[in-house]
Amino acid sequence: MKPSDVVSGRYKVVRHIGRGGMQDVYLARDTLLDIDVAVKTPQPGQQVKRFSQSAVIAARVNHHNVAKTYDYFEEGDLPYLVEEYVEGQTLEEKLVRFGAVDPHLGARVLSHLAKGVAASHHAGVVHRDLKPSNIIVEMGVNLHELKITDFGIATLTEEVFALAAQDGGDLTRSTSGTIKGALPYMAPEMMFRRKGENPGKEADIWSLGALMFRILAGDYPFGVFLDAAVNVKNRTRAPWPAFMTANSQFRPLASELQAIVERCLDYNPSARPSADELVTECAKLCYINVDRTEGIVHRFIQNGYSGFATDPHGQTFFSMESVYGARRPNGAANHRICYSRFPGLPQHRGHPVVVID
Repeated sequence: MKPSDVVSGRYKVVRHIGRGGMQDVYLARDTLLDIDVAVKTPQPGQQVKRFSQSAVIAARVNHHNVAKTYDYFEEGDLPYLVEEYVEGQTLEEKLVRFGAVDPHLGARVLSHLAKGVAASHHAGVVHRDLKPSNIIVEMGVNLHELKITDFGIATLTEEVFALAAQDGGDLTRSTSGTIKGALPYMAPEMMFRRKGENPGKEADIWSLGALMFRILAGDYPFGVFLDAAVNVKNRTRAPWPAFMTANSQFRPLASELQAIVERCLDYNPSARPSADELVTECAKLCYINVDRTEGIVHRFIQNGYSGFATDPHGQTFFSMESVYGARRPNGAANHRICYSRFPGLPQHRGHPVVVID
């Protein structure tokens, strides 16, 4: 589709905004309701016979942390799915900038994701392709607004997985870009299932655990692409990085989150927590839920033990004890960091601190 094209006599295309393993996504204007929407259509050569069924399934889910399905139609022999447009970036794009996300922000993300997944499971919908590129978050560094997308497309993706699974159930032989992109977060019962096997809600919980490992550790638990499948099969997982619990300011919450992720990554599907249980556990976590600010480091003091950052609110003091992750301000100015800003004298205090550039 091209800008200014109108489909279904209603949706005026603004621009192409994304491409996944099986679909193209366009920003369009709903001229009837006068709102922006996302219009999705399968890429040429993709199977489309279950696209309408996918739309019906996705429309069952109604939750703030899930992108809402608005419409489905067929025009010119092509199916179209109309979804809530969420202005922002994918979580994948955010993670490239953040590296590792501190436990306080990570707990917030986990809480949102668990609620969205729980809502889908209550509606009888299993995503089966939960990964950072299928999660849209607001612009900036807050991650307050978070929505899971592509529930319907995940159902369509089932056909790709089923086809690959016919070859002895070993997805490591597949050349599908869709499968390769999903492998770092895919449950073992999805990777190595046999024809006729249909992994359920527990597969989403594994994917959520793998996703949270990457968020908190800044690395993939089992590697990427085909290495991920091999490592999952061999039960070879990356260790938790030492920085997560080395600092007493982060250790209690980081340890709690690690324990939750460990349960999600249990090889026995029945031993994993349900999404409802994850929501309950998240409600018990004590974490900072204050807006984040982005600042630029401009000066260090105390032999580099602390420093000052300039942000839209003025100047903020921070201590290196508040820095989380492997990436740290190294004494040079102009590092970009984010933090929650708290009142203090003579300067406000930034905590937790994450290097983002």
